[in-house]
Amino acid sequence: MTNIILPDLGEGISKAVIACWHVKPGECLKEGQEVCEAVTDKASFVIEAPADGKLQSIVINEGQEALVRGILGIME
Repeated sequence: MTNIILPDLGEGISKAVIACWHVKPGECLKEGQEVCEAVTDKASFVIEAPADGKLQSIVINEGQEALVRGILGIME
């Protein structure tokens, strides 16, 4: 299992809202592929797949807040 995490987004940013997911559970991913977008009050960020695999589940849904270094989704 590989976790998709919200990376450090910059100094003073501790959380972000997941604006949209580009993939659905069960879809195959390639390392570096865009999987979702996270938005703060300052900017938007693209989150990429950390490895090749399949998206098993989404932990943080669209519109929900995620903490920096928190798990957004799980890959198998």
